[in-house]
Amino acid sequence: MALPDNTPSIPIGEEVIFPEIVELNVGGQVYITRYSTLISVPDSLLWEMFSRKSTKGLARDTKGRFFVDRDGFLFRYILDYMRDQQLVLPDHFPERGRLQREAEFFNLPELVKILTPKLSKQNSLGDEGCQSDPEDSSPGIDTGRNLASLGTAACASLVPSGESKRSGFITIGYRGSYTLGRDSQTDAKFRRVARIMVCGKTSLAKEVFGETLNESRDPDRPPERYTSRYYLKFTFLEQAFDKLADAGFHMVACNSTGTCAFAHEQTDDKIWTSYTEYVFYRE
Repeated sequence: MALPDNTPSIPIGEEVIFPEIVELNVGGQVYITRYSTLISVPDSLLWEMFSRKSTKGLARDTKGRFFVDRDGFLFRYILDYMRDQQLVLPDHFPERGRLQREAEFFNLPELVKILTPKLSKQNSLGDEGCQSDPEDSSPGIDTGRNLASLGTAACASLVPSGESKRSGFITIGYRGSYTLGRDSQTDAKFRRVARIMVCGKTSLAKEVFGETLNESRDPDRPPERYTSRYYLKFTFLEQAFDKLADAGFHMVACNSTGTCAFAHEQTDDKIWTSYTEYVFYRE
């Protein structure tokens, strides 16, 4: 017995503009998905783009892929949602606010609703102070609610330090280079720091650096696992030190290594390349 064919019928004479498999370039990240996925949410931005009768007006990159000028890393969650209308995020996901903004841009109201309550719950601490657990039926629930007027600082003082801040190590490192002339008194020509790397437990790194942490090289690392593939979105060491100090970390060790090579045989200029690490610890 033949199975029923649920594929939408195409009127005779109507041209199929988009292929079954569509390639997208979103902020420099390439995605390949089915055409049916892109039009799965009616009235969304992607539905409007790919349900039109002509590709005229749609931006393309140099290889002919359809180009969307948005965050390429966060788009993976947008595409996952459009596949089955469900959202699954990693634990301790630090960019919920940015993902909500992407959902608003792509006109996905149901996804915005999913993201909004969790975001508002986090932000409500600054306006309403501590909130008791709504499922808590203990006699002290009214007392917890009365503490709302004390503000965030008072609430933090009531939580044991061992529970609010976990101990651990975070190591940040960077590679640098500079050119030094024959005369040791000559001013060295330093190059800027290209990238500041972060090593340590995933949850601690996300807690300290938040949205300034680039997780693109290790996006799905569980919070209790360790990683050495994160790096920061800024290149100022002092800014990294400030964030670590604000989170209660103190420097306990540092080390540096260097190698040199002749840049010019005639001038005896030397190029020094160094790698430096700073180890921070919070009790």
